[in-house]
Amino acid sequence: MHRFQYYKVAAATPSVSIGDPYANKKEILDIVSKVPEDTQLIVFPELCISGYTCQDLFYEDVLLSSSKQVLYELSQEIRDNVAVVVGLPLIIGQKLFNCAAFLFNQKILGIYVKTYIPMYNEFYEKRWFSSSKELDTDFIQIQDQIVPVSNKIVFKDVTTMATIGIEICEDLWVTIPMSSCHALAGANVLVNPSASNELIAKKKYRTDLIMNQSARAYSGYIYSSCGSDESSSDLVFSGHNLICENGTLLKESVNEKFIVSELDLSHLMHDRIHFKTSMEPILDDYIVIEYQSEPFDSISLSRKINAHPFVPGQLNHRISRCQEILQIQAQGLATRLKKIHCDQVIIGISGGLDSTLALLVCNEAFKINGFDNKGIHAITMPGFGTTKRTKNNAQLLMDLLHVSSEEISIVPGVLQHFKDIEHDESIHNITYENAQARQRTYILMDLANKYNGIVVGTGDLSELALGWCTYNGDHMSMYAVNASVPKTLVRYIVESYALKEEQLHDVLFDICDTPVSPELLPPDSQGKIQQKTEEVLGSYDLHDFFLYHMLRFHEEPKKIYELSVLAFPNVNKKTIQKAIHTFYHRFFTQQFKRNCMPDGVKVGSICFSPRGDWRMPSDASSALWKKQLENLE
Repeated sequence: MHRFQYYKVAAATPSVSIGDPYANKKEILDIVSKVPEDTQLIVFPELCISGYTCQDLFYEDVLLSSSKQVLYELSQEIRDNVAVVVGLPLIIGQKLFNCAAFLFNQKILGIYVKTYIPMYNEFYEKRWFSSSKELDTDFIQIQDQIVPVSNKIVFKDVTTMATIGIEICEDLWVTIPMSSCHALAGANVLVNPSASNELIAKKKYRTDLIMNQSARAYSGYIYSSCGSDESSSDLVFSGHNLICENGTLLKESVNEKFIVSELDLSHLMHDRIHFKTSMEPILDDYIVIEYQSEPFDSISLSRKINAHPFVPGQLNHRISRCQEILQIQAQGLATRLKKIHCDQVIIGISGGLDSTLALLVCNEAFKINGFDNKGIHAITMPGFGTTKRTKNNAQLLMDLLHVSSEEISIVPGVLQHFKDIEHDESIHNITYENAQARQRTYILMDLANKYNGIVVGTGDLSELALGWCTYNGDHMSMYAVNASVPKTLVRYIVESYALKEEQLHDVLFDICDTPVSPELLPPDSQGKIQQKTEEVLGSYDLHDFFLYHMLRFHEEPKKIYELSVLAFPNVNKKTIQKAIHTFYHRFFTQQFKRNCMPDGVKVGSICFSPRGDWRMPSDASSALWKKQLENLE
């Protein structure tokens, strides 16, 4: 995985002996020896060489000189090819500063000096330490090394393109954190050696703060806090360590020696390129220290690869998210109807997932606007492939929602059309299928004229990505409420609605259990669905995974494939390979449908509206993408 720009980091909390740098050095070296060999950066807590709770011992020459000596010894004894950040007190000029040193390959590359020194509540650091604003020199000599010191310093690994910026504890908790400045100076990996004590509810607040800061800065964030071995005279420390990436918590621990995860630098680079307004660079007065690590043949991944990136894993979170999405959809439709002075909608109901969700959206939109549900004209249009199960579910759902329902068979009209174009109805080809889809749209559009309403589209994001819709058939409507909702999420939104609407529970769950199908081919001899979409296209779980990684982070096909193998360990690689080839082929060839789709509300990070997130020419070549998919293993 190395070539895909993963960067392995660790946050560590050693056992500390207060006021004994040499004992603390042994603990630091012990942890360095135990983290995985391919770790590229290790962050230790604030003042970890001396201990944070030394209080007036910080005035003692023996402690200060020993801390400085231990820093040098650590720089010489830590193994090669791993960067390490450690905290210590340092006299620079004629003042004492709270510092963090950056070590790599027997060198102290630079020292960050804490800027914001707390002097409130339980914190009284100004008793000992000065702010970096009081520095009167740019360098300090440590043994034979001349080391730059600053609060405006970043460290750039030219091999991995990781650029590390350091802030210390309080520097994060102010209005404009130092990490924000570092990010604007190019840092994509932010680290915080900290000494944050525990109070009621502080752990959650701290976690939210760090996650949010990593999101604002489009960065990785490694937070290392001192542990329970610090003095408990006044405070308790828990060794709360976190590794975050762009708003996502990758790893967290309390009172563990260390945690390890991998940052995806390519994700961070993509978002910095994409979201330009918030990343105006400031390089004035910044020191950029370059160093060169040796590349690893591969980076072993410990971070979890989510197989369903559109779907929250935790049940309550998922239910809340789904209900929120449905309300966004409903508000979009309600606003459109209000603006055009319309209280009539026409929607085709098949008894499948997508049309069910769209009908639920209509129901909620009418509630918002205070409209009578009889203005919802739900039309079921049985055809050659309609099964008893889907037809019954469609009718039951319409009855329970008290909408105006009609049944109009498409069979006579389609048979006449076959006669007109001289198509043999026994030939079940694309003409046979698409004629049915267009007949249904033809009926809906004319009913919209009849009732002075608009046709509500039912197709979802995944179908639009794959072009799994009939051009100018179900592809077309006047407002497409599901256009930003992926197939893997549609089912959960319907389920969440079933959980809060008891009278709909049984029918909605049966619809969720029905195989996904356009029902354009006749059922089998038992009257069951014969045409199953996922048997033709491949699993929507896979396609939504590909879609998310392609359009959210614009990752290359080879990387997406390798991630999908990790995310779906129980799926045969040949199945994944077939699905990803299908995905890229259809995604490129079907853009012409997305270029002329109707308006539709955006609910997530991806939307195919021509005015939305994605624009591409219909005749773009897919050769470059397909070439990456050759010889997959």
